[in-house]
Amino acid sequence: MPAAQKRLGELNALMAADNFWNNRDQAQKLIEESNTLRNKIEPLLKAEKQLEDFHVMVELGEAEPAPAQAKIQQELERDIAGFFKELDALELKVFLNGPHDKANCIMSINAGAGGTESCDWASMLMRMYQRWAEARGWKVEVTDALPGEAAGIKSVSLMITGENAYGYCKAERGVHRLVRISPFDSNKRRHTSFASVDAIAEIEETSSEIVIPPVELKVDTYRSGGKGGQNVKTAVRITHLPTGLVAASQNQRSQHQNRATAMTLLLSKIYAQRLDEQKAEMERFYGDKGSISWGNQIRSYVFQPYRMVKDLRTGIQTSDVQAVMDGELDAFVNGWLRAGCPTKRMQGIKDEEE
Repeated sequence: MPAAQKRLGELNALMAADNFWNNRDQAQKLIEESNTLRNKIEPLLKAEKQLEDFHVMVELGEAEPAPAQAKIQQELERDIAGFFKELDALELKVFLNGPHDKANCIMSINAGAGGTESCDWASMLMRMYQRWAEARGWKVEVTDALPGEAAGIKSVSLMITGENAYGYCKAERGVHRLVRISPFDSNKRRHTSFASVDAIAEIEETSSEIVIPPVELKVDTYRSGGKGGQNVKTAVRITHLPTGLVAASQNQRSQHQNRATAMTLLLSKIYAQRLDEQKAEMERFYGDKGSISWGNQIRSYVFQPYRMVKDLRTGIQTSDVQAVMDGELDAFVNGWLRAGCPTKRMQGIKDEEE
């Protein structure tokens, strides 16, 4: 922290200079760096101050008579419980230090092997993530969806908007397996279904990190809407010809908005693909989705013959299946972040080798 405080002091001095706004682009970068450092430093300083206050209360309590000591102890236990909760949240923020962890997230869910069963499972996962995101105060928008033939969805793309959305959602990247008695099987047999979840950071069209020449893009428009032609809109599908990556948007109010959303989705996909190519060695630690079938799952959800949700990466599990399906995912997500994240484990291995 001393180095961060020193740098913040340097930035404050630069921002106080008379010629600070002569270069507006440079000034904006310095302001962003200053805000980032301040957001990291201030919670730590606050925690240190609270810890000092606790020590003072303990010393004062020791000098008080027994009845007063009991009251002070109760107050301390209550305050310390809240303090630990804040420390937990602060610890998680420390792990969210990737270049795009603070960005919005584009989450895609795809049904795997299992036909109608998997399509229904994919729709259940969509509901689960919608509830989880909304409970965190994030905004969730369905940008594109392909319904299943009999039930559920074959695929869906969600735009999740909120602070650190990508940093948290990336923990869910992988294959999710469901075991239950099928409601679609008249013989009431147990079925296993799979669905994959992917999460990529939103990359704005104006971002300088990635530039796509217009000649590499193929833009298609088509009509979409509800049953009976209700709410018909002009959907947009954009294909990046060199990679074959496709992004579509159909739920915005206008064709222009759908195009902008589809372009953001496409740029994010291209950027994520390039990162994967650059980090091929790290990919096996990151948790490649692989095929949507046995052997690639990150989490198992069992509804029958017993009830359990277990994360296969961290070992965290619970028997409260309904709570998980209602969006209570923090234990799994936070556990994965506290485990160090695969990319951090990979870096640790490299450091040991060096």
